[in-house]
Amino acid sequence: MKDSTIVGGATVIATGATAATTASAVVGGSAATIMSATAGTTGAALAATAGTAGTAGGAAIASGMATIGSAVGGGMAAGAVITAAAPVAIVGGIAYGLCRWLRD
Repeated sequence: MKDSTIVGGATVIATGATAATTASAVVGGSAATIMSATAGTTGAALAATAGTAGTAGGAAIASGMATIGSAVGGGMAAGAVITAAAPVAIVGGIAYGLCRWLRD
């Protein structure tokens, strides 16, 4: 079995697990619950960059998660799941590409 196949499969599993874990923590929760579940994560930092201009801290993170979630028809909870899973998927995609380029 190729290394890239193993890395690709592991990436899919890790991304799915991250999304499921985050979803179980935030779906149906209040904004405060979502913020406490995602505080200090890479996803929160990612969401803050998508936040409304002129905001900082929690306001930037909340508006960023809501903006990202609205892209798929959801809200802040959907944005929290997407921003939590995105870094895992990106790192896995890079690892997969490197395996394909260097080993296969």
